Amino acid sequence: MYSQKRIVRRDVAMIQDIAPHIFDNAYQTGRRPKDGDRILFYQRRETLLNKDTGHPFTVSEAEELWPVESIPAVYLFSIDDVGFYWGRVIPKAVEEASIIVDNRHFRDMKPEWMAFSCITASQLHSFYHEHQFCGCCGAPALPDEKERAMRCPVCGHIVYPNIAPAIIAGVTHGDRLLLTRYAGKGAYKHYALVAGYTEIGEPLEDTVRREVMEETGLRVTNIRFYKSQPWSFSGSLLAGFFCDLEGDDETVRLQEDELSEAVWFSRDELPDGGGSDISLTHEMIERFRSRPV
Repeated sequence: MYSQKRIVRRDVAMIQDIAPHIFDNAYQTGRRPKDGDRILFYQRRETLLNKDTGHPFTVSEAEELWPVESIPAVYLFSIDDVGFYWGRVIPKAVEEASIIVDNRHFRDMKPEWMAFSCITASQLHSFYHEHQFCGCCGAPALPDEKERAMRCPVCGHIVYPNIAPAIIAGVTHGDRLLLTRYAGKGAYKHYALVAGYTEIGEPLEDTVRREVMEETGLRVTNIRFYKSQPWSFSGSLLAGFFCDLEGDDETVRLQEDELSEAVWFSRDELPDGGGSDISLTHEMIERFRSRPV
């Protein structure tokens, strides 16, 4: 299966907007690291980066520490002519030359195309790591020869990468937009839009209606798609929608175990959008700020 995309540069870019670089996630087997490629190593869910550069090891950097040909490597994807690999064994010399970071690190990493490559690689690593054994019969699973999947050689069960569909809803009422804050210790503290995961058997538009009703007690209408975003921080594919308040009753009935606050802001009073300018939430808030949607 072949897939390639060219991203158009914009003034404020989401994390996947890496133009003029080109992301190529065509599945390949048998490809080995070459000069200029990058190798990522992992300890559980954390990534090992070269402590001297703060980036994944290049083949030449890794070769100075350990013979690369002896490291079992899984090809993940390419950006331009640079291949990215998961090094399945961590040589001691590589570990000693590394810093260990969690996925939050990639929200602020520069350059942006490297941040995108690292968080995307982390999602793929999680898929391979978590499906080493068949979920049906328990036998060791193997990478499929034709497509990105793990296949059981005993019972034939096949598993594809886990991608959770979710929505982000910009609820509007005239020139006002509804912003929320999450509840709970350690929760994301910036203002955001209503969001939630799609349930089995549920169209995305129904997810918008349900999540807005559950979290705020409001009914919405005129649901219209805005844009999507792969969000590897949570293994999600986000679908952004704008929608209008149905009727004139804008009284919020807060789902307090989910949210701590839900506030209507006029266009000229909106706080900074979403906290992180690489996110779809941020772009949608800034889009509403600049002009009607």
